[in-house]
Amino acid sequence: MDNGQGLPTCAVIWDLDGVITRTADTHARAWKATFDPFLRAWSERHGPQLAPFALPDDYLEHVDGKPRLDGVRDFLATRGIALPEGSGTDGSQDWTIHGLGKAKNARFRELVENEGVQLYDSTLALIRSLRGYGVSQAVVSSSKNCRYILERCDLLDRFETVVDGNDIEQRGLAGKPSPDLFTEAAKRLKCNPAEAVVVEDAVSGVKAGREGRFGLVIGVDRGGNREMLSTSGADRVVSDLDELKVDDLLKR
Repeated sequence: MDNGQGLPTCAVIWDLDGVITRTADTHARAWKATFDPFLRAWSERHGPQLAPFALPDDYLEHVDGKPRLDGVRDFLATRGIALPEGSGTDGSQDWTIHGLGKAKNARFRELVENEGVQLYDSTLALIRSLRGYGVSQAVVSSSKNCRYILERCDLLDRFETVVDGNDIEQRGLAGKPSPDLFTEAAKRLKCNPAEAVVVEDAVSGVKAGREGRFGLVIGVDRGGNREMLSTSGADRVVSDLDELKVDDLLKR
């Protein structure tokens, strides 16, 4: 199992939303359902009228792949809004960074409970095949809901480790586009990043994989984001993982 540079491929590190599960759209709709009422209320109080959260552009450019609170800060900055940070005790109705983050999480959970979670069969097929080759696998996500989603899909035991938004909070890791989450996963798998593959659909995640000097970074374009994924450092961009074979992940 050689990546073409004389190094064995010892691990594949998967993003969750938009790569394994069809929950990127769920997150995007939860963000819109959170931001649009807030922006209307803010405009009524402060003026002028602010543009609503635009899909897919605002999602892809400002929140996709980032820790929840970073997404709140970064999107609001595009509308010239700076809210107080608040704290974890804030309610979802509070106009703080934590408050809007809590509101978004509530909407995301509600959508999941009402609609369930769909999976990408092509990704699952690759995961199964890689297990047959003895390649270690991890899931990396900025979301604190990562384990919740994996458990709902009965996928948690398919991976040797999970590094997610809870690790950001508990271990002081930086979120994407920092490589911290990916390097932590490689460390747990006892794998040199140069011998590992990162599979991501978010620009922030591709940047993290490249900055972390991972051996191969695959970008998955689910919504017209191919050029940004490529220019951000993806070695290869695909529309779906059915375009790849196991050998594509084991060799370069």
